Amino acid sequence: MAEKKTHQLQDLFHEKSVFVHMGGSWGKERELEVIRSGSIWYKKAEVYSASVNIIGNTAILLNDIDLVAVVGGNEVVNPFMVTEVYVSEKGKWKMGSLTFSRLTRLVKLK
Repeated sequence: MAEKKTHQLQDLFHEKSVFVHMGGSWGKERELEVIRSGSIWYKKAEVYSASVNIIGNTAILLNDIDLVAVVGGNEVVNPFMVTEVYVSEKGKWKMGSLTFSRLTRLVKLK
């Protein structure tokens, strides 16, 4: 996402995937356009913890991060718990959901 390689993300994102941001929620095509256009540019993520829970053919990843992003031309840094949900179909993992939940903790990134 930081490198805006939407052709690779096209294959990773499930056709029915959903994306939740501070500014709204939308589906796969809109997320790809947001990344392609740079209206949200995920510049850097500092990861403080990560976990994976697998339930059947579903994987749930939780990542405590500080995200440096450019949104509407302004660089911002926010603490997030990022939830990623993947579903295994025909031996391939596809992202079904990506949610950025803003945390109340202070930014740790220096």
